[in-house]
Parts: sequence; structure tokens; C-alpha cells
Amino acid sequence: MNFPVWELHWAGGGLLIALISIFHVYIAHFAVGGGLFLVLTELLAYRRNSPEILAYAKRHTKFFLLVTMVLGGITGVGIWFIISLVAPAATSSLIHTFVFGWAIEWVFFLAEIVSLFIYYYTFGRMGRRNHLIMGWLYFFFGWMSLFMINGIIGFMLTPGDWPVTRGFWDGFFNPTFWPALVFRTCIALMFAGLYGFVTATWEKDAPTREAMVRYCALWLLLPFGVLLLSGWWYLQVLPEGPRAMILGANPEIVPFLNGFIQISAVLFAGGLIMAVRMPAAVKRPMAVTLLVIGLMYMGCFEWMREAGRRPYLVYGHMYSNAILAGTEEAISAQGFLATSGWNRNQEVTAENALDAGREIFRGQCAACHSIGGPLNDIKPLTATFDRFAMESMIRGMGKVHAYMPRFAGTPLERGALASYIVEGLHGRKPATAEAPARPETAIEIPAFDAENDEYVLLAWCTLGEKCISDSDAHLSFLPPGSTLAAQLVRRDPRPEIVTQGVKISFIPPAGFENPSKHVEFWKYAPSLVGKELPENVSAKGLGLSGEMTLNEKNLTFVADGIPVLPYTDDGGVDPYPVFTIEARDASSGELLATTRVVAPVSTEIGCRNCHGGAWRKDETMGISALTASDVLARHDRRHKTGLLAQAEAGKPVLCQSCHPDPLLNAAGRPELLNLPAAIHGFHANYMNDMEDAQACHACHPTGPDSYTRCARGVHAEAGLTCVNCHGTMEDHALSLLKAEKEAGKAKADRLMRHVKPRLVATVDEIAPRQPWKDEPDCLTCHVGFEAPQGDSAFNQWVRGPEGLYRTRSDDAGLMCEACHGPTHAEYPAVNPFHPDLDAIQPLQYQGAPGPIGSGGNCAVCHTEEMLDEYHHPNILGGN
Repeated sequence: MNFPVWELHWAGGGLLIALISIFHVYIAHFAVGGGLFLVLTELLAYRRNSPEILAYAKRHTKFFLLVTMVLGGITGVGIWFIISLVAPAATSSLIHTFVFGWAIEWVFFLAEIVSLFIYYYTFGRMGRRNHLIMGWLYFFFGWMSLFMINGIIGFMLTPGDWPVTRGFWDGFFNPTFWPALVFRTCIALMFAGLYGFVTATWEKDAPTREAMVRYCALWLLLPFGVLLLSGWWYLQVLPEGPRAMILGANPEIVPFLNGFIQISAVLFAGGLIMAVRMPAAVKRPMAVTLLVIGLMYMGCFEWMREAGRRPYLVYGHMYSNAILAGTEEAISAQGFLATSGWNRNQEVTAENALDAGREIFRGQCAACHSIGGPLNDIKPLTATFDRFAMESMIRGMGKVHAYMPRFAGTPLERGALASYIVEGLHGRKPATAEAPARPETAIEIPAFDAENDEYVLLAWCTLGEKCISDSDAHLSFLPPGSTLAAQLVRRDPRPEIVTQGVKISFIPPAGFENPSKHVEFWKYAPSLVGKELPENVSAKGLGLSGEMTLNEKNLTFVADGIPVLPYTDDGGVDPYPVFTIEARDASSGELLATTRVVAPVSTEIGCRNCHGGAWRKDETMGISALTASDVLARHDRRHKTGLLAQAEAGKPVLCQSCHPDPLLNAAGRPELLNLPAAIHGFHANYMNDMEDAQACHACHPTGPDSYTRCARGVHAEAGLTCVNCHGTMEDHALSLLKAEKEAGKAKADRLMRHVKPRLVATVDEIAPRQPWKDEPDCLTCHVGFEAPQGDSAFNQWVRGPEGLYRTRSDDAGLMCEACHGPTHAEYPAVNPFHPDLDAIQPLQYQGAPGPIGSGGNCAVCHTEEMLDEYHHPNILGGN
């Protein structure tokens, strides 16, 4: 960071280094293997007493001299020139660490040049023995040059004990020194054969041409076995990080790994084909083609080796952006701009944010990313991001996927970098459009005669809002299927819950009869229940209307899996459809009681915030095809799956087919993280350190500005957020991941590595939990059912399902939700579409929106005045 940076954005990302160095290394390996080729070919001519082969050897020497000394020399100087401009800090580190090593290498290189010139210019003029000695000396000096360079280059990938000892020999004889030396020596010998094909196929004498082509083929083919063994050895001694990178952890390396394997086969086959007698007119283009393929071969290997050490230039010591490992926290505390030189801006202000962001990009991103260039172009990689998504991506860099350095800088600098990429590079201004107005909703409160009605029918949706994913042509992770529950109470001085001799049915509102027009959700039914289901039926076999089933265990009637959607037949959006619930005598069909209840359902899931695309429906909700495609594409890229192609072939993806999920009782693949742990655990690395519940609001419709507003109950009105019960994004994710880690799933540890708890001091204090089963306990705050004594229920889990709020009842069997309302919409709830939408039953039975029976309204069920609190303490007080 103490060097100026050459601002070459189009050719950034190391493109110039790659182009020059790969070409140079290709020639340099030929210079080593070709030296042995020269002297052995000369020996072959002497042994066969062949003037033709000797003449070929001399002509090949001239070709060798021109290629290695001219092209090799120019590109060698070019490497030093380009790395000193593009990566000055790393260049300085290599020079200062291995100053004597470089000096020795330059001595060998000088001797290499002198001996080669003597060898060529004395060909046929010097005695046979002395001339061969010069050839052997050239090969020795060339190979020793490789010996020295190998130690220094290998140090960058595997510095071994050097970061601790700072010892020259610890860095030089690093863990990959010997396998890399054998591997490179084999490549050098193979390349001698490839270059030899070029000169051999241009031999005019046909017998000599065929003999030398076959001779060159042996140079290409014989080292292959040792090459493969040394390559395996090379991989085995690599540290876990680089080995994982090369074998696929970095998706950018995969094409080069595959290319290296495939080109190996091509070169071997090419060597065999070249050994077959063919006309020179055929072999000459083949020789040139194989020479070009050899350059690609060298490029694949060098690219893998270079990319394998990501996110470092010197593994474990210096990041690719020249920041020293271990200094990130100090830089983040003080600020990147203030701790790095050559910046116009030392701090971020409202006026200089974009310019400061450009300087931060130059210092922390330009080493790997170009702007509009062919290598790691930042523009397509960030094309879907708005400011929020970009800042989240910057937060998560280097955490889950370790091939990028972590961002080092203050929150203001992180925001400036995000602004520069989103606004400066993409020209995307912050959205200022207001959310569409909510339609007016008419509410009809059913009649209730407190003097004469014999029954009270209580009904509720078990969730304050059922969130579903409606991108069914591509994927589903929350299939439709709302659950309504009901209890019928016979009013009496001693009321009783009626379960026998009655039928309770549910009837949808007008305009919701045909969900098939909107979402083809039944595509997922076979994967959930193992059989085909008819249209308009959920995975659990329910339609939009029907008869509820008695659950004798908790004295409730339940309709589990109603396929209601927030879309109407006329193309509108209504996330609060109101169902009519009727209780009738099972024998006579007489109507005993009726009520209405909302079945809140929302597709307002914020995947679009980071994955691009717009809302699918009316600019308010729904996952668009573009958004869903990006989700699958990123999954494919990171996990080497083929989900997007599967979806586009007409086989949409159900996430729970692989990831276990208690919500659907989906077993999935047991070795994988359950779906909530995987989603929250991954995104907690990108959406950390956000204020209060901002991370929750980004994905769930929980915020006060959300269109459907999941959290609208009494707790939300009191100012409580998701964090009060579930913890911050980090805490919530850690509680899920910790349970998976204890179950032996290694991926959990990887996702937990960089996530720090915020409500407790250490991860050890986090209580593990299973999603949907272990939830916050109401009695953590409402001790003894009294008024709340605190405002945090995090880390105090009810081990479900019996103790959960949505399944808990009082001593008489009356469910908590029957009187208090559903989770997240507890009475009195304030609905943004109509203030009475969530209070239909409290208004029907007691004319007030609070919990049923609160404030002394015992007469809802009791026909005699009650003097004592029966169902729980404080009921008469209204809580």
C-alpha cells in the first residue's frame, strides 16, 4: 500500500502479467529441456555417424538460440517491468527476501547465455568432446536457473515456515520445491519435443525428417508418466487451502484444471500421431498446432498455480491487493485511505464519496478486477447489485469463499466503494420510487349475540403471515400451504370445547377460487408426497375449501396446507384473503356458529435485492424469473450443480429435495445443512453488522416499510423487532449452524468461521436450535404470564413442538393462538390494509381488538361473571 498504483483498469486483474509471463515461461522451459535436447541430439548424430542428424542439430540450435535468447530475453525483462508496475509490493518482497537467490540465478543465467553462444558459434569448429562439454554446461546452467526460480516461485504458493522464521532457506526449500522441480523438469523435456517437431518437420531429407520427428515424439511421450506422478505429489504437499482452490473451490480455476487434464491427453495423442509416417504437408501444420496447444498447456498450469494461492500474492503473508495478512483489523479501525499512500482523499465525506470509492477500488480491487476488460471484469459481476446488495457483497468478501481478500476499511469506506461500483460504474442511482398504494379493503364483522348465541367459534392462521416462493418455473423453497385452525366453544358458566358431532368447514373469499392461473405450485407435489395431485390441490391434499380435520390431541380442527395465494383472478394482489369458517351440526347440518379469519400470505421475499430482477407482480411482491435464474446460476457456480439447466429443461428445483427441512418434513440429503441453516448461515456472512433487524427486513416482509408487513402484532407496535426474540442475523444463524455442527456437518463450521455473535460474548454461549421446532419462549419475558419483565427472549428456546406458542394451550385445552392471535400478529394487531383485518374475531365477540376475554370480557364464553383469572394470571388485566 506504500506504492503508487498504475491505473490500467481495462487490462487490470493481472492480464498483462499473465500474457507476458505465460509466454516467457513457455520459452523458459524450452530453454531448459531444449538444452538437453541439443546435446543428446548431437550425441545421437555421433553414435549413428549421421551427418544429416548433425546438420539438423546445428539448424535446431540456431532456432533454439533465436527463440530463447531473443523472445525469452525480451519477455523476461517484460515480466520484471510489468510486475514492478502492477504488483510493486509483492515484487519488493520477493527481491528483499531472496536477494542472494536472485543474484545466484542471474549468475547462472549469464553463464547460460555465454555457454549457448559458444556452443552455437563453435558448432563444427571445436573438438567434439569440448563442444559436448559446452552443451552439457549450457544444460546444467539452464537447469540450475530453473532450480533457483522454482524455489522463489514456489515460495509464493507455499512459503512453509518462512512467515514465522523469515529464514531464506525455509522460504526457498518450501513444501512444494521438490515436486514442483520434478514436475517442471518433465514439462521442460516435453516442450523440447514440441519445439523439436517444428524444426524436424521442415527437414527436406525425408528419412531424416521421419527419424527426427519420431525422436521428438519420444521427448514428448516418455516424461508423461513421471509428470503425472509428480503432479499428484505436488497436489499432496499443498496446504488445504490452495489444494481446495485448485480442485474446484474457486470456480474460475475449474476450466483451467479441466483444460490441463484434457490437453495432457491431446498432447499424448498428438505425440503418437506424429510418430506415424505421414506427408510433410500434414505434419508441419500439426507441429505448429501442437506448439500452440503447448502454450495453452503451460497457461493452464500457471493459471492454476497462480490462482491456487488466492486470495494471496504470498500465501498467508500478503493479499493480492498488497495488504499484509493480519493488518486488516487495524486498517478497518483507522481507515484504508488514511493508512495507504498516494490517495487524494484521506477520509470519506458526502462530497467525495464517489472519488474516494474509486481510490479504494484502485487499491483493493484493481489487482484482480478489470473494468470492462477481458479478465475478471467487475461490471458483469456486479450488474444485478444495487447499493444495498453491493455493500452486502463487500461485507462478505473472503469469508465463505476464500479466494477474495476481506475488505479492509471503515463502514464509510465500504459504502463509498459500493457507491462507486453501483453509481460510478453502472450509473445506477439510488431508488427513490414510493411503494405502490395499498388497495382499500372492505371488512365485514360477523354478528354475535352475547345474550342468545350458544357457541363461540374461534379460528386463526397458525402463522401471522405465510411466506411462499412463487418462482415455480425455476425453484421453490417455501411452497404454498397455509394452515387454519379452529376451536368451537359451547358457552356456559363452565364452557366446554366441542369436538364431537360437529363439522367445521373453511370457505375462501370470492376471487381466489383458481390459484392455477397464477402459480403452478402443484409441480412440487410429487416430490413432497410421492404422487401426482390434481390441480388446485396442495402437496398435503387440500383445496381452497373443504372440511377441517379434528386433531384430538389438542382439541382443534385443522386445515393444513390450503393452497391460497396473494393473487386474485382479476390479476390483482391481495395478501390478506379472508376465509369464512362455519361450524355445523354433523347430523342435521344446522349452522351453529360462523366467523371470519384472514389467511395472510405473501410472496414479498427480497431475493431481488441481491440477485437482480424486479418484483414479479405489481411492483410489490413475487420472485421473478430473472431473480430465480440468478439464484440457481450462483448455486451452480459455487457448488458445481446443474440446477439452472434442470429448471430450464422443465424440471423446477425444490430446494428441500436436497436440503433437509422440518417445515416440510423433508429428509433431503442428511449430510447437507438443513435449508434454514444453509440460507441464514450463508447470508449472515454478507449481511452482518447491520442495524437492529435491517438484515431481516431485506429478505422478509417484517419491516415497517414492507408492503405486506409480516410483523404487525402487539409486540411490533411496542417497538420490538425480530432481534428481540430471534437475535440479530448473526446470532440467529449461529444458533441454527451450531446445531448442525453438533450433528457432525462440516459445512456448518465453514459458515460459522467469520460470524461473530452480537447479543452474547462468544459462540459457546449460543444455544443450538432446530428450525421451526425450537423457538423463543413467551414466558422468558412474561414470567408467570404476567406483564413483560424484559424485552429479549433470544437464546431461551422452547424445545418444540409441545411448548411452542403456536401449539400451546391452557389447562382447559384452549389454544393460546385462539385468544391471542397468531405468531407475529398477536392481538391487538395493526394491519396496513385495514385496521380491523387482524381483529375480526375480537371485534365480533367483544367489540375491542385486544385478546379474546381480556379486559374483563370473560362473558365471551362464560355466561356467569368470573371473579378469578382462570386461563392464566393477568387475563383480567388485558395481557
